[in-house]
Amino acid sequence: MVFSRLQHEEARLAQLDNQRGGVLAPTVWVLTDGKVGDDVQCLAVASALTPAFKKKIVAPGAPWSWLAPWGPVDPRDNPTKPTSPINGAPPDVVIASGRRAIPYARSVKARSGGRTLVVILKDPRMGRAMADIIWTPAHDRLVGANIFSTLTSPHEVSAKIDRAKREPAKAFADLPHPLLGVVLGGPSGGARYGVTDASALAARLRLAAKDFASLAITPSRRTPDAFLRTLSRELSSSNLFVWDRKGENPYFNILASADALVVAADSHNMMSEAMATGTGIYAYRPPGLASKIEWFVTELEKSGAIRALSDGLEPFNTAPVDATPAIIDEIKKRLGLAPR
Repeated sequence: MVFSRLQHEEARLAQLDNQRGGVLAPTVWVLTDGKVGDDVQCLAVASALTPAFKKKIVAPGAPWSWLAPWGPVDPRDNPTKPTSPINGAPPDVVIASGRRAIPYARSVKARSGGRTLVVILKDPRMGRAMADIIWTPAHDRLVGANIFSTLTSPHEVSAKIDRAKREPAKAFADLPHPLLGVVLGGPSGGARYGVTDASALAARLRLAAKDFASLAITPSRRTPDAFLRTLSRELSSSNLFVWDRKGENPYFNILASADALVVAADSHNMMSEAMATGTGIYAYRPPGLASKIEWFVTELEKSGAIRALSDGLEPFNTAPVDATPAIIDEIKKRLGLAPR
């Protein structure tokens, strides 16, 4: 589609707005349907490219949502309409994730005449050729000219952890150290979180009491209430903190304060975020863990980056691991910009 004079001027002004220290920053859109798991990764990559990125939420209706990622954009979101999430001059970079966002990324690419660099985070399953870069975790084992893989996923937790260290939550003020932090996941990809599984985890954590003075546990949105209640009851002690899902999640406080961490391996994002702390991690494998996540955890254990959750635990530190800079460098390389 040929741009109008107004669209060209809008693109020029957007470029000027992104001028930073004499180096032209790319204009960036994030396209997702609002799922937290997709947003976390996309926003981390976008913010590292430019603080002036624009987040666009897509919400195609039926039957267009059913047809994604193969079908077209919902006609109600035609890019010529002012209310469309992809209205306006196409940006330099689109970062998209989730099957519903793929038709919208494809439309932006077409309207730009191929100029827009399309970065898709996680395998879109179909339409891979449309993307300039597809980031996938290494455990997906995809191969291709436009595939870029890392063992861990992108995130932006470092600043949040630093803030938590400066401003620790009151709930942690009286907990003695060494402190063992426990980050729970939930049923996903076959992983089970039943009451008997909670009892088994509690038994392992009780054995860690000799090496730790206190224990702090935070559930995720997916952690079943029955699992959390059983775990809390069987670990009951004066130096135990369990987030009751009221108020702000102390997740980042636990990452910042713990002398060692037990992290549920069913969440690739949580494992990746915890590894950025440099705090020693023990992987909790819930029963039924997906084989590709099993592979991911085993590879980390082989490298010495994490340890298996066994009967005995102790505080330890390791080198922080963060895949985000490598992903940013790959995007900048495709854009012809200097890497970090």
